[in-house]
Order: sequence, then structure tokens, then C-alpha cells
Amino acid sequence: MENKSEKFRILVVDDEVDICNILQYNLQQAGYTVETASSSEEALYKIKTPYHLLLLDIMMDGISGLKLAQLLREDYNSTVPIIFISALDSESDIVNGFNKGGDDYIPKPFSIKEVLARVNAVLTRCYNNNPNILPEDLVPDDDTPKRKEDKGRMFTHKNLTIEFDNKRVFVDNDEVILTKKENEILMLLAQAPNKIFSRDDILQLVWKEESYVLERTVDVHIARLRKKMGSCGDWIHNRSGYGYSLHI
Repeated sequence: MENKSEKFRILVVDDEVDICNILQYNLQQAGYTVETASSSEEALYKIKTPYHLLLLDIMMDGISGLKLAQLLREDYNSTVPIIFISALDSESDIVNGFNKGGDDYIPKPFSIKEVLARVNAVLTRCYNNNPNILPEDLVPDDDTPKRKEDKGRMFTHKNLTIEFDNKRVFVDNDEVILTKKENEILMLLAQAPNKIFSRDDILQLVWKEESYVLERTVDVHIARLRKKMGSCGDWIHNRSGYGYSLHI
């Protein structure tokens, strides 16, 4: 039987050789094709050939992992999925990783089983388990950044499509018209599927510095969001006492 995993190409970027070796070995054991880079500069050279996924450290000499992710998203308009793996593990660090274009975030020290599970989840979500779908080459032969005329970063799951850059949501190919706050809540949840965000998290990340906003406001907005999303509304789960997640 054909092993689809081996057709998925992953680049591990970390300046700690041991970390690169551990991740490369275990990912290869799981069937993936894996290469490593010890710096963001080396990664920029290597990703002239497309990869399905980057596992990216943040604290590196030279160009940091966050800066590399920002370059890929903004200067190269790349949609290649990125999972940050970093010793920076505060809530603000994790949120910053997502804001810079990360698709997931794993704090160090990490569990290999968790890494493999998250890698599988991101690849399944982004490529629908089809390794023949490749991100376009980031840099053409003349070394000029290639800017793609596409819809930018997207989340797709079954009949739900979210265009992060265009701030648009589609259910069954029909656009769902959301308010700004509803849109921001959905996109926050979609950037980290299955992660539980407390009401306070959502207030801080969506309403930010706005005063006199009650936790009950989050419940009201999510109730409206669920209704507008129709058949996909049930994917927004409320875990009593903890908060909300986009459960897929």
C-alpha cells in the first residue's frame, strides 16, 4: 500500500543540532520526507524548493523565526503552513506566533507524540491528506520574490472555508456575512483549531483595550456566529468553565 506520508516534505529549522536530529528522525520514522536547516537564512535558501510544512524555532541568531514567518507571509505571500516550536511559552508569545502567521505553536520541551499529532492535523487541514498539492515555489530563477495572485492564507474543513487575509467566510460555497467582531472571533478560533480560548482570552484578543465589555458579550456574539454559520455552527464548542474552541 502506498504511504502518502512519505510524499509530504517537511523542513525543520532550528539552530540546536540535537533538536533538528530528534525531530528529523522521529518524523522520518512516521514516514515523512524531512530536511533540516540551522538558521532562517539557510531555510530561505532551501525553500526555493517547496515544502508542505515548516517546523520553526523562534530564538535563532540572525533572522529570528518570527521574522522569517513574517517575511514568508508578507514579502513572499507564502501560504506554506508553519508550526512554531519554541522555549517561549507565555500566552503572549503564543499569540504573537499566531499573529506572525503561524498555524500552530508547540512549546519546548515537547512531546514527540504531540508533535506528530499536530503535524498530522496541520497537513490534513491544509492539504486534505493529498501530498500532490504543493505550495508554489517561493522564489523564481531570478531570485525575485514571487507574489501569488491568490486568496492568501486559508482555513478549509469540509464545507467551511475561511480566507484570513480577505476576511471572508464561506459555508457550502456561500459567503457568510459576519460583523467585524464575529469575524475576528471565528478567525481567532480557526488559527488554533481544538485549542480552548477562555472568555477572557477572547475579550483581550478581540476587544483589546475597549472598556466596559462583559464576558457575557462573548457568549452573545458566539451565539449569533453559530446561527449564521448554519451547519458549521456546531463546530464551535463551549467547554463549561473553560471557554470556546473550533472543534474539528
